[in-house]
Amino acid sequence: MTRRRWRAIATNAAVAAATLLTAAPLVWMVLVSFMPRGESSRFPPRLWPSHWSWENYHELLARRLIDGAWFDYRIVPALWNSLAVAALSTLLGLLLTVPAGYAFAKLRFRGRERLLRLLVAALVVPGQVAMLPLFLIFKELGLVNSYAGVILPSLAGIFAILFVRQAALSIPDEMLDAARLDGASERRIFAQIVLPLLAPITVTLALFMFLGSWNDFLWPLIVLADQQLYTLPVAVAAISREHAADGELMMAAAVVTTLPVLILFVPLQRYYISGLLGGSVKG
Repeated sequence: MTRRRWRAIATNAAVAAATLLTAAPLVWMVLVSFMPRGESSRFPPRLWPSHWSWENYHELLARRLIDGAWFDYRIVPALWNSLAVAALSTLLGLLLTVPAGYAFAKLRFRGRERLLRLLVAALVVPGQVAMLPLFLIFKELGLVNSYAGVILPSLAGIFAILFVRQAALSIPDEMLDAARLDGASERRIFAQIVLPLLAPITVTLALFMFLGSWNDFLWPLIVLADQQLYTLPVAVAAISREHAADGELMMAAAVVTTLPVLILFVPLQRYYISGLLGGSVKG
């Protein structure tokens, strides 16, 4: 057996081992969510449910009558809240960052290089540093305890602008100049030439934005005080304060939190990978 074949076998084995290590926590999370109460905390821990039970999902998602009063954890409303916030923040974020990234890459305007250096310098500042002054500003503007207060800080992300700019730099200037000579306006050039070329990058950026908004916990926790407005991570954290020892219930909540992201990622993974690894456009 040649050295090249041994190397291929070793590479495939390493990839399989890494895949197994990555998938093992997710598989364990799903299995525990179907276990009866208390089974995951036994020693030695069980690797498979003694019998499959929907009890944890029913308690987590269903509205129940307890002592004459209706009670639920408000996970389903929080799920819809997170979907709405993530979708809106992604859409608005793309409308701002994609044109901005293209402008920094291909358009000439006064102060462009200074603004670009300022954006790069601002990347080293942790976002948590701005949370207190931002909260005080939003409080004066009346945006606390509203979805506008949750969405606005993430709309024009510096990383997103630089990400699009880096991809737009690879678009040949000759292509854009030819369109200008043919009489195309800058708006038409952007809509009919630039956007189709940046489609993989845009899909990748949209996934980044959606995941960032979906997983955001600290800022919604600070801004939102009304339980009716809670996003999913905040609602799950509220449950964990009372049910931290209920591993099966918390794993069911983790599955509910993870599943929409997986459903979104699977059909878009081809664009995501090509945009993430390519980072360039063939001219």
